[in-house]
Amino acid sequence: MTTGAALSALPPPPLPLRTERLVLRPVTLTDTDAIAAYCADPAVTRFLPFPTLDAAGAAERVARMASSTHPRADGEMLALAVEHEGRLVGDLLLRLVGAGSGVGEGPSGPAMAEVGWVIAPQAQRRGFASEAAAALVDLAFDHFGLHRLIARLDPANLASAVVCERLGMRHEAHLRGDYLEDDGSWGDTTIYGLLRTDRR
Repeated sequence: MTTGAALSALPPPPLPLRTERLVLRPVTLTDTDAIAAYCADPAVTRFLPFPTLDAAGAAERVARMASSTHPRADGEMLALAVEHEGRLVGDLLLRLVGAGSGVGEGPSGPAMAEVGWVIAPQAQRRGFASEAAAALVDLAFDHFGLHRLIARLDPANLASAVVCERLGMRHEAHLRGDYLEDDGSWGDTTIYGLLRTDRR
């Protein structure tokens, strides 16, 4: 555990991570086609914080993810590819949060992070999101020494709400009209949170 240690001094996270069925590893440019396939699906991006991506947009996203391997400061992220039996089935994100005003910060920098996940349609309803996200939660607390994790969801994203509950996260807030949708309308956000001391 790295509680109290400055994130800037931490070594890179110990990757890949292995769970019962999955391998979580850094994203590479060779993952572009697989990630582009589900990021082009409106049913998938409906609940993601970006619109359906074309080939150029997907390539840009994958390049950004591939460079996100060692977060140490506010706003930086760790991006992981989720593999099952050698095939990419989704991805995970851990984004450090520290607002400069002290919100989300500890004595050594960001102490909070936002987590997110996406699983390709053909791999959904098999528990992969819960299994992968549980390993990410362990990494956040045990390697990065974080104090708090949050997940921001569209209230209609019931599948991700179930994942949050399986992780032991608590439903903390429902924010009304705080998110500008792609069509110009305002949507709601549901917030789930987990403290280190909440861990099961």
